[in-house]
Amino acid sequence: MKILVGYNDTDAAKAALALAGEHARFFNASVLIMTSMGGGSSESMEEIARVESRLVEASQLIKDKGVECEIHQLARGMTPGEDLVRFAAENDIDLIFVGIKKKSKAQKIILGSTAQYIILKAPCPVTTVKTVK
Repeated sequence: MKILVGYNDTDAAKAALALAGEHARFFNASVLIMTSMGGGSSESMEEIARVESRLVEASQLIKDKGVECEIHQLARGMTPGEDLVRFAAENDIDLIFVGIKKKSKAQKIILGSTAQYIILKAPCPVTTVKTVK
């Protein structure tokens, strides 16, 4: 079983990562942690290095639970939702975990909803995780 976590270093993404790690340990699955760099080839080397460092930290949390883990940093110029859905299809992912946070109606209109796109377009089940404050 392969579990994909859409990761952007937010509290919601960290909660999704933690739950995915528990799920993977219970079901003897591997975890793939993915970040989409929406700027494609225009991303700065500093930003790429910063994101890579955060992915390595995230993968260590999963590995510390005894779970096999890979990291993937993509810069294909797609929206994060499109990138994650395509990655899931290309890699035969069985389950996706994503963190969600509340947005105002105006934010949804202007920015869209990455989680909604993933839920509707993913080739496999999606588990959403929110933080409780």
